This record gives sequence, structure tokens and C-alpha cells, in this order.
Amino acid sequence: MPRTKLPVSPHGGSPDETEAMFYEALQKGDVDLLMSCWAEDDEIVCVHPGGSRLMGAAAIRAAFEGMFAQGSIRVTISQVHRVQSMSSAVHNVAERVEIMLPDGLHAAFLIATNVYHRTLEGWRLVAHHASTGGSPEGISGTETSQLLH
Repeated sequence: MPRTKLPVSPHGGSPDETEAMFYEALQKGDVDLLMSCWAEDDEIVCVHPGGSRLMGAAAIRAAFEGMFAQGSIRVTISQVHRVQSMSSAVHNVAERVEIMLPDGLHAAFLIATNVYHRTLEGWRLVAHHASTGGSPEGISGTETSQLLH
């Protein structure tokens, strides 16, 4: 299946733009848009809370297709902590995930780390690792940014 490409800006976009597109894809349940955020590299990796390590685009796509079979995923991110260099960026975010189950709407609070590399096509995701974060009160910190030169 062909991958949808993120638009390539003259300056390569930004990790923030790729991250916004990733979370938009979750909201829409759009696996092609979601996969366009990932680097075209066999070594990309994704870990969902309590899950095993998914290596490569095929495994990551299959996992998200399974999740989207249940519907889109409502995710709101906050408390973004950024560390960025010329060719890589690491974002640690608090995620509020809402899912509809047979007994109603449930919310989970996760902590996720997203790692981006600057590629010829722009900034692309190379790793996403999410773990349970407890409750919103247990997620501390404020939005910060750090640029490494």
C-alpha cells in the first residue's frame, strides 16, 4: 500500500509539525497519514503501554490498523518537553487518551517519548514509546523547550 507523504517544506518542516500530524492521524483513525509521519527506515520502533517492541513499518502499521479497527483514538497532548539538535529531536509529552468501551468512555493518562530525525524528506518519527502515567495529578512538569547546538 503506498504511503501518504507529508509535504516537504523548503526548510524541512519541524518536529512540532510532524508531531501534530501524528496526533491528527490518531484522531482521524488514518493509518496512511500516521505512517507518513514515520521515517522510511527498517529500524523505526514503537512501544505501546504494556506492549512489546514493534520494529519496522509493517509491524507498526499492523498494530495501528488493529487499534483503528475499533475507531479513531482521541488523544490530547500537554506538558511537552523538547530537546532538539540540528538533526534530531526528542519530545516527552503527557497524553490523555479517550477510548469508547462497551460500558462507556474511558480515559487513560500516558507519558510518551517521540524521537524525530531530520531526513531528506523533512522531520520524521523514528521512535514512539508510551507508558502508563497514572492520573493527571501524577503527571508533573510544564511545557519546556531546549535547543542543543
